Amino acid sequence: MFVLELTYTAPLERIDALLDVHVDWLTTHYDAGTFIASGRKEPRDGGVIIAVGTDRAGIEEVVAADPFTVEGVATYRITEFVATKTGPALADYRQQPPA
Repeated sequence: MFVLELTYTAPLERIDALLDVHVDWLTTHYDAGTFIASGRKEPRDGGVIIAVGTDRAGIEEVVAADPFTVEGVATYRITEFVATKTGPALADYRQQPPA
């Protein structure tokens, strides 16, 4: 599982101009089952996405295709973690630590 933390590197006017295509990109990855939660940070200086994937390289490819990345208005910090405990709604995402 991955935490994708976006940090805006451009004024909010540029972010807002790309918001519709960014949301379309998000929807594509929700539909594919890659994203399970996302939203803006408060204060509004970026966002957070919770993603599932089999490897970091695949997640890096997903992030590279975000219109915010393509247009250079945000950077990503990718944190991989093993979700060994979850609430009932996320039970399907529980993982075992590597041996």
